Amino acid sequence: MKLLIIGGTSFLGRATAEEALARGWDVTTFNRGKSDPDVDGVEALRGDRDDDEALRQLAGRPFDVVVDTCGFVPRVVAKSARVLAGSGAQYVFVSSISAVPTWPGQPTPEGLDGHPCPPDAGPDDGDYGELKAGCERAVADVFGDRATAARAGLIIGPHENVGRLPAWLSRIAGGGEVLAPGDPAEPMQLVDARDLAAFLLDCGEHQTGGTFNATARPGNTTMGRWLQDCVEVTGSDASLTWVPDDVLLEHGVEPWTELPLWMPKGASGDDNGDHVWHADASWAAAAGLRTRPVRESVADTWAWMQAGGSAPEAPPRDYLSRHGIDPAKEQRILAAWHAR
Repeated sequence: MKLLIIGGTSFLGRATAEEALARGWDVTTFNRGKSDPDVDGVEALRGDRDDDEALRQLAGRPFDVVVDTCGFVPRVVAKSARVLAGSGAQYVFVSSISAVPTWPGQPTPEGLDGHPCPPDAGPDDGDYGELKAGCERAVADVFGDRATAARAGLIIGPHENVGRLPAWLSRIAGGGEVLAPGDPAEPMQLVDARDLAAFLLDCGEHQTGGTFNATARPGNTTMGRWLQDCVEVTGSDASLTWVPDDVLLEHGVEPWTELPLWMPKGASGDDNGDHVWHADASWAAAAGLRTRPVRESVADTWAWMQAGGSAPEAPPRDYLSRHGIDPAKEQRILAAWHAR
């Protein structure tokens, strides 16, 4: 199989390259060369996907599969789709569950239309989720039934370049009393980048077109279980102190970032995240997505960190922030909680 990865050096793209090489595929990557080095064994092409001259490197080349891991602007994605239209490939576009209007305020079924966003939209024509929906349309307009949109859920695993799981592992490894958010029984759904990468390649190889919520089934872990996994794999003496949502909000804790992946219940309007972990992933499972135990992902990420692994700088996108709470703020909240 001849594979082109647009991206291919960071997190999911890297996992996709490694999985394809392990399968014996011929792998070409196309990226700017500004994050991690390419995986050994790939043919690395350099260029900005918004540069017509750079894209000409891809014109006329045959590929069986294209996996696009770094498309964020519809009109830019449309350029690469048009250049590759004659390649014969199945074009697998990595979208996001954010592309679906129901998420995260309502349960998200399979098969919904994405946010209304045209396939020629520019970078200022919508937010992250809206633009991802436009990117899906840009690929589908060119590739038709040879287009696959994988609406990725929350991804974890080694080489994570967002910092959510690494932030928890670093804090818990430090030991002591750790502020744990909300309800430990809160169900989650987390997918390992390596499992998602295998699914992307399977869709490409078997020409599985369509749109999928590409994440684990709901409830494959809980907030309490995965934080306890962090305690156990780090060998830490940390103790988790669970503080309710309303108390954390009273103290101005920023959901999702200061305590990564914590989303309080009962918010309204654009802040409603009551169903952040309620995306139906049955179509992806039926199409072959298999997910390993979350504990394995936690352990492998910690092993990668211990071996000196450090992720490249997180992409400069406005929905990504530094993850982790200031230690002094954490201690103030714990002290106030114990004094109640």
